[in-house]
Amino acid sequence: MNTPSSSVPETASQAIAPLAISPTRLLYWSVRRELWENRSVYIAPLCAAGVVIFSTFIGSFHSPERRRAALLLDPALQRAAIERPYDMVAVMLLFLAFIVGVFYCLDALHGERRDRTILFWKSLPVSDLTTVLSKASIPLVVLPLLTFAITIGVQLVMLLMSNAALVMSGMSATTSAQLPFLQRSATLLYGLIVMALWHAPIYGWLLLVSGWARRAAFLWAFLPLIAIQIFEKIAFGTSYFAALLNPHFIGWLSGAFVPAGRGHFTMKPLTALDPGAALWTPDLWLGLAVAALLIAAAVRLRRYREPL
Repeated sequence: MNTPSSSVPETASQAIAPLAISPTRLLYWSVRRELWENRSVYIAPLCAAGVVIFSTFIGSFHSPERRRAALLLDPALQRAAIERPYDMVAVMLLFLAFIVGVFYCLDALHGERRDRTILFWKSLPVSDLTTVLSKASIPLVVLPLLTFAITIGVQLVMLLMSNAALVMSGMSATTSAQLPFLQRSATLLYGLIVMALWHAPIYGWLLLVSGWARRAAFLWAFLPLIAIQIFEKIAFGTSYFAALLNPHFIGWLSGAFVPAGRGHFTMKPLTALDPGAALWTPDLWLGLAVAALLIAAAVRLRRYREPL
């Protein structure tokens, strides 16, 4: 009597074999997963944009008075007065993107260890390198692009509201000569690229601390930096460490923005920007090398780190 064979046919075994997924596709879906799990990455900038638009709507009723005051100035100061609200919004959203990136990185690896979801994610065919790179891409790529899109949208709405208020009061609307929108958009994109490159070692350090610290990741991230500066100042009377960190925190602003009076910033004209001076300095490339080492250390740390 013949017994049924328990062996799986060769064609069936080939059919159920797992499909190979390209590393690029794995990285893409890992980034999408980060956005699904961390909605504050885009909700916080959108909330800030809503506040700005509502404030602009209230302030648009005073646009005619402000325009009449600006018309009394010479052409250079007149243009600066028209551009100032748009510059302030751009700089505010840039700083908000940095703050969101800091808190995201501090929780990126620590959060999955705290809620023990790291056990589930490690069971998937996604390498630690892909996971950490997807987390690093949020502050370095996704947030700058999102900030650029939101800033342009907010500035367009501000321009429409301001022009509507001016036209209703019988005044001429803002022209492209007074507010060169395309040139300012290119300048903003340049500033975001510079910001992301200079902030890379900061985000790398925060990811490393997030994967290492058992608790109080924020304190472990910033207290050593503050302690080193205090020790150097007291022991040697120097501030070399602070000077080394400053360009990576706020020093990059001098490459894309210049002060325009107390409490205000303005964008440089596109023709006045010097990409070589901002992108080919040794400090920037040293920072990028440090960022690569920190991210590599975070990858190795995640490989052997256990849940909390």
